[in-house]
Amino acid sequence: AQEMKRATQLEQALRNAIITDAVEVHFQPIVRLTDEMVIGFEALARWHDPDLGFVSPAVFVPLAEERGFIDALSETLLRKAVEAALSWPRDLFLSFNLSSAQLMDPGTADNILSILGRAGFDPSRLELEITETAVMTSAETATKIISDLKQAGVRISLDDFGTGQSSLGRLRDFTFDKVKIDRAFVSRISTDRPSEHIVKAIVAMCDGLDLEV
Repeated sequence: AQEMKRATQLEQALRNAIITDAVEVHFQPIVRLTDEMVIGFEALARWHDPDLGFVSPAVFVPLAEERGFIDALSETLLRKAVEAALSWPRDLFLSFNLSSAQLMDPGTADNILSILGRAGFDPSRLELEITETAVMTSAETATKIISDLKQAGVRISLDDFGTGQSSLGRLRDFTFDKVKIDRAFVSRISTDRPSEHIVKAIVAMCDGLDLEV
């Protein structure tokens, strides 16, 4: 009962935070290893509630998905991220995470493109990160969304590669621009030989497929 009560309290607070624009966007630099240049930033959702304190996105994002208001949250965050990115040098790109619920919603591509259009942000400066599980959940809709976004110039990045449902066939069937190797492997490459070999293999394969990694 205590859990239920907290979930309801969280949900109310989060709905409120979305309405009052209280969920913030923080930016994490994306660095090119060859010359250590910052080439873009990934938008991360951060929420500090006056009563609940800092709430982790690992808690509030799944809650928003489960309760059906992830679209509202995501659109607010994308709008904020895009508005911030407008003031950056033009050669920097913005990376943004799409949720699995959004990849099941046929209206997603239009929503994203209209946010970009209203802000006057060039779609080719946006990179959307999606996970394999999300693609799998509703493959047909996801394929359509991805192809519509790519036609507009948006780049698509496959997140958390190497864990869960990772299938090499998916790299061939979907036209991704980039693969992000899951941190479970990357964080251990200097201490764990199997992780090192897995990362080397993924890098070599992506090189052959002309994918950034």
